[in-house]
Amino acid sequence: MVGSMYESGARSRTRRAILGAAASVLSRRRDATLADIAAAAGVGRSTLQRYFPDRELLVSAVVEHSLQRLGESLKEARIDEGPPLQALRRLVVAMLDVGDHVLFLYGDPRITRAVAARGGPDPATDEIGQLIRRGQAEGLLDAEVSGDWIEHVLWAHVSAGCTAVSGGTLPRHGASAWVIRTLENGIGARTTCGNPD
Repeated sequence: MVGSMYESGARSRTRRAILGAAASVLSRRRDATLADIAAAAGVGRSTLQRYFPDRELLVSAVVEHSLQRLGESLKEARIDEGPPLQALRRLVVAMLDVGDHVLFLYGDPRITRAVAARGGPDPATDEIGQLIRRGQAEGLLDAEVSGDWIEHVLWAHVSAGCTAVSGGTLPRHGASAWVIRTLENGIGARTTCGNPD
């Protein structure tokens, strides 16, 4: 009994290692091979193929795993609680905490379309939209700019931060601070009177 529990625990850890490595590798190189992913996961290619016999099955599993990781991170961030500014800051930190998963899911239009086509919930879309509407209603975010545009800007900044962390040019806390600063200075409600021109 103990042996079978250990085996299932070891299998689960190996599977998670493969999925995490695949998200990381594929977020940087969409053409990465199964051998590249196996090497990043610290397993042989034959081991990887016992879990995921082909690339399509692996990519599908990485989509589900990445959505789960993003959902967990957003849940921990509690972006539906407290003042919108604090929630926005927690959102950025949460997304950068799972940056490889964010880049994998939303950095390639083919994967993004697969996420939308699968019919299940996308943990980011609804929660971010609600936060933006709340921020606009409370005067934190510019109500004269569409919520869709603010979301687009948010994703662009988060993507830039995730890329900087992934590429090693910024530590995660530094990227979070810069993303938050540029977001707050760029999409905040106007505080001056008159025409910006």
